[in-house]
Amino acid sequence: MKDLLVWFEIPVIEMDRAMDFYKKILEIKMKKEEMGGSIMGFFMGEEGNMFGALSQHKDFVPSKDGIVAYLNGGEDLQVVLDKIETAGGKIIVPKTQITPEIGYFAWFLDTEGNRLALWSQK
Repeated sequence: MKDLLVWFEIPVIEMDRAMDFYKKILEIKMKKEEMGGSIMGFFMGEEGNMFGALSQHKDFVPSKDGIVAYLNGGEDLQVVLDKIETAGGKIIVPKTQITPEIGYFAWFLDTEGNRLALWSQK
């Protein structure tokens, strides 16, 4: 198996608010579309690739108790972490070293109440 994670969807209640939060903290472009009864906010990678999405659907409920997806925090996740609370989120675990070889992580709650994480080498 080459890449274990092939897609992710983060449940949201209010798509515009959630997209604004992620665009602010990650400094990325997102694309909004309606698909099969869902409103999707796609995370856009380089060259227009999509690798995950925010999903607003009646069967999706944001949670701080489910799995934890780790987002790439770039060179130093503190840069992203510093934007979370001003964008409406909450830091629940500050930047913490895993090991010198593996790098650092932090956990946060987004504007919808989902627990997510950041990772960076520095």
